[in-house]
Amino acid sequence: MPSMNDLVRQHTALDAEDLEWLHLLVSEWQLLSDLSFADLVLWVPTRDGTRYVSVAQMRPNTGPTSYQDDMVGHLVPRGRRPMLDMALDEGRIVREGDPEWREEVPVRVESIPVRRGGRVLGVIARNTNLLTVRTPSRLELTYLQSASDLAQMIAAGSFPFPAEQVDMDASPRAGDGLIRLDAEGVVQYASPNALSAYHRLGLSADLVGLHLGKITMELAPSRGPVDEALVKLASGWAPRETEVEGGDGVIQLRAIPLKPKGTRSGSLVLLRDVTELRRRERELITKDATIREIHHRVKNNLQTVAALLRLQARRMDSDKARGALEEAVRRVGSIAIVHETLSQNLDERVEFDDIADRVIAMVSELSPGRVTASRNGRFGILTAETATPLSMVLTELLQNALEHGFGPACHGKVEVCATRGIDSLLITIEDDGRGLPEGFDPQRAGNLGLQIVRTLVVGELNGTFDMTPAPSGGTQVTLNIPLTAPEL
Repeated sequence: MPSMNDLVRQHTALDAEDLEWLHLLVSEWQLLSDLSFADLVLWVPTRDGTRYVSVAQMRPNTGPTSYQDDMVGHLVPRGRRPMLDMALDEGRIVREGDPEWREEVPVRVESIPVRRGGRVLGVIARNTNLLTVRTPSRLELTYLQSASDLAQMIAAGSFPFPAEQVDMDASPRAGDGLIRLDAEGVVQYASPNALSAYHRLGLSADLVGLHLGKITMELAPSRGPVDEALVKLASGWAPRETEVEGGDGVIQLRAIPLKPKGTRSGSLVLLRDVTELRRRERELITKDATIREIHHRVKNNLQTVAALLRLQARRMDSDKARGALEEAVRRVGSIAIVHETLSQNLDERVEFDDIADRVIAMVSELSPGRVTASRNGRFGILTAETATPLSMVLTELLQNALEHGFGPACHGKVEVCATRGIDSLLITIEDDGRGLPEGFDPQRAGNLGLQIVRTLVVGELNGTFDMTPAPSGGTQVTLNIPLTAPEL
């Protein structure tokens, strides 16, 4: 299906600002469709003025549709639908004519000009399925009167409101709750859903006859300087949206001033009870905060363990024992880095490039000024289940390269290269040191560091691990880690 942008640019002479106005209208016109119980089709005259092209369509949530087929992209010649011509040429709403019959269904057709400034950009065809027409209720009469006011505002170019951008997916709709106010902000009608929402705020009486702004301010907790703004918003003086919390409930309010003849005659207030939604959001926030606090405490505990091991190492007389404890300090430190990063995130995923850089800096302290370590490529975002063992693997391999690849007075470099694929992560760690001893088998080597690497890579990460002579001398370690769906 072609987009509205494509159709307007291909067939019409409208400019970018006109197109933006149509987009703003279409983002709001679900309200008009629901209040009218009618389908809406937006027709725009073509560049040569001989035809109309339909660029958008909306079906009501409150009644049966008049169109079973999609109308977007259809072209009709001027003259075939006289009501479109009259609305476009005369700039007024056209309701003349008898109902049309479409597939044995009577349909009332109206045409509403879409005005921007002093120009009519197109026409909305409002089509109402009359097959289920019955005596309207008070709710339906309020809907229809409100729809008529909005239609007049569209024809006058005063709706939608350019300065008020709302998220229509999250904004209240007519069926969620509707209140009709007079010009003074007094409630003339409140739908059952709207009344229930206010009862949840603590209202014990009916809303009809009350000043909505004042009663809303009384039901909400003390708001200080924003009391006056809340009164004006709930009274419908300006197109605004806010939330009100009081009693046991939270309601979302959206005010729409009605000016069908240029002066304010009243307002529509759409509202939605979002009590349960906000409760769940608070629970999630609390859960996220708890998880981050746990990671923070784990990091602190690991740092305490590392400090104790460091103190113990200083008391050791044996160089071998001291070296073993210092290795343990670095292993604990690499895990602490991951938990510190997780404590700052809202989910269990981390940007591993930062962790890798910190691990490289930590291990580089083994040979300050002699051997430099660097990173090329990106690890990207990894889950905690992958990041924790991978940080330990990286620590062990870098430590192994610095300790065994270079002599006490040797200078050189170690490079960590990460290549992120669609479903895997390829890591190479290459140094220009003395290389592997003759007959070395990385899959059988017995030192603790390589045993840890093999166990974590194969057992925890389900990956592969190999050590080979580097093409330019030294040693090259290759890791291939499969990635699960959440990491992609």
